[in-house]
Amino acid sequence: MKTTASPKAPLPVPSDDHLTKRSRRARTEPMSVLPLGDGLYEVESASDHTYLVDLEGGRCTCPDHVFRKARCKHIRRVAIEITEGRTPPPGEVAVDCHDCGETLFVDEDESEPFYCGTHEIYPGDTVVDRETGDRLTVVDVSERRADAVEIGATDTTVADYETNADYDADVPVVGAVYPHARVARRGVVPSSLQVYVFPRTRLERETRVRRD
Repeated sequence: MKTTASPKAPLPVPSDDHLTKRSRRARTEPMSVLPLGDGLYEVESASDHTYLVDLEGGRCTCPDHVFRKARCKHIRRVAIEITEGRTPPPGEVAVDCHDCGETLFVDEDESEPFYCGTHEIYPGDTVVDRETGDRLTVVDVSERRADAVEIGATDTTVADYETNADYDADVPVVGAVYPHARVARRGVVPSSLQVYVFPRTRLERETRVRRD
């Protein structure tokens, strides 16, 4: 999981500016926000002081909140960054897409690998086998791990199969068919097609280049 803080910089002020003094300072002062999990955030202020914000409890360790009981600029800054997609909300963490590195927010207890909307796969999608370059059609994306699924008569798991040695063992198994064929989005497979299973990280969703 990523624990990188957002860039320490000011945020744009809305054109229809009716902000209170604290809300304006929350935007115009350069601050960075680091999610710590469990609804806690570390905020580095413009003066390089670091404060702990409990967003769900509406609390901050800064003097403005501790002594004045105010909804301080640090609490406001965390809320703003969450609203604008710069920082994950409570219960979520920032991660990288396995295929392209794009940052996305997922549940704290979600398992790897993670994929963005462009690289997530579903039954009916065309994928490329990273090992051979072959194109296949996905028929099923299982929740079972590659080290827990056995391959027919080979007496070995998907993870232990010799051509899968360089791929993750603790990722979901994907079923796909050769040759490339049309498969219903519900995953209905013609009985004449044999389904092969792969660790999810071995397959890459085929991306088509748009031609104008």
